[in-house]
Amino acid sequence: MAAIDPRQHPDLIERAAHSLAPETVQRLREAWTPSSKVVRFSGSPLALDGGSRLETFQVAYETWGELNADKSNAVLVCHALTGDQYVVGENPVTKKSGWWETLIGPGKPIDTRRFYVICANILGGCMGTTGRASINPATGMPYGLGFPVITIGDLVEAQVRLIDHLGIDQLFAVIGGSMGGMQVLEWCARHKQRVFSAMPIATAPRHSSQNIAFHEVGRQAVMADPDWARGDYHGNGKVPRNGLAVARMAAHITYLSEQALHEKFGRNLQNREARTFSFDADFQVESYLRHQGSTFVDRFDANSYLYITRAMDYFDLAAENGDVLANAFRGTRTRFCVVSFTSDWLYPTRDSREIVQALNAVAANVSFVEIESNKGHDAFLLEEPEFFATITGFVNAAAAHRGLQ
Repeated sequence: MAAIDPRQHPDLIERAAHSLAPETVQRLREAWTPSSKVVRFSGSPLALDGGSRLETFQVAYETWGELNADKSNAVLVCHALTGDQYVVGENPVTKKSGWWETLIGPGKPIDTRRFYVICANILGGCMGTTGRASINPATGMPYGLGFPVITIGDLVEAQVRLIDHLGIDQLFAVIGGSMGGMQVLEWCARHKQRVFSAMPIATAPRHSSQNIAFHEVGRQAVMADPDWARGDYHGNGKVPRNGLAVARMAAHITYLSEQALHEKFGRNLQNREARTFSFDADFQVESYLRHQGSTFVDRFDANSYLYITRAMDYFDLAAENGDVLANAFRGTRTRFCVVSFTSDWLYPTRDSREIVQALNAVAANVSFVEIESNKGHDAFLLEEPEFFATITGFVNAAAAHRGLQ
């Protein structure tokens, strides 16, 4: 299976421009010709866990800082489900600041004056790396459901190609939260010698049945939208806005804690003095969720959402290693810092403890911190001084051990 280079087919973009909303056209432009750096691979197919392979593919990525002479200061950031490569700086679609500027940048815990930071849009994403919105050579239109189902391992193998392209033998660190943390674990299991230190944050070694259930509700919401058109909405000049918005609303609830929702909204009414006795957004929390859903549709691809959530559901690191999680890390020399948050019920602390116990079973170098927070799963993206101090301390110690200034 090969992907068409969209730079050779500008007519496809122009055709889409006449039938889709401006924000959708912009999203497709980013999927085909990203604003970020991009590298295209051919001649060595990418074998996928499901049995398919990509003959050619591209990876869109961004970097910050300078790679040192011996290429020993590289930090790979793995993004979560709805993230992208724009960790720092303005996102070309949303025009908002990078999604992890609390942690990464000059003078931050991951200091870009000291480290060469890399973040790639994941395989199957919609911001420039080959995925559902890429052009299918058989049709000349976006793949839609014609793109193969992928796994977290597939995402990592595409990243490996990028790191090889950059000439980096061993990463100083791999860091990520949520699905990004799953990629960190997969890196450490598949490519032990290439990761000096690892920071899996607010994550788990497998997806629970509850998490699979939430994802299935979201997928069914998308597929029940008539405008989904069995995955061919681009070809039909449509976007399944309602279905994708509902999927985002349901998922967003899992990123917050009950306490955070109560403190932020309570039962407060939205711009009104009394209930309307209708199905309008009477409550502030309803208005908030509707806003989250509507803005998400403007920046994310519905088919990408389906397939990336499926990749997360398939993730089970123990099952990949003889049903013994410790086997995934046997022989590792990587230094680990595992972080969880007390109010995270999506990936609760017990999941992180399971990772730590597996690492202890193989005598790995591991530290573990549970951060007291009422912000839920999204705490790793927010202002959390104890979290910042934890990462700063771990990074500084690892850098000293690595001989980095």
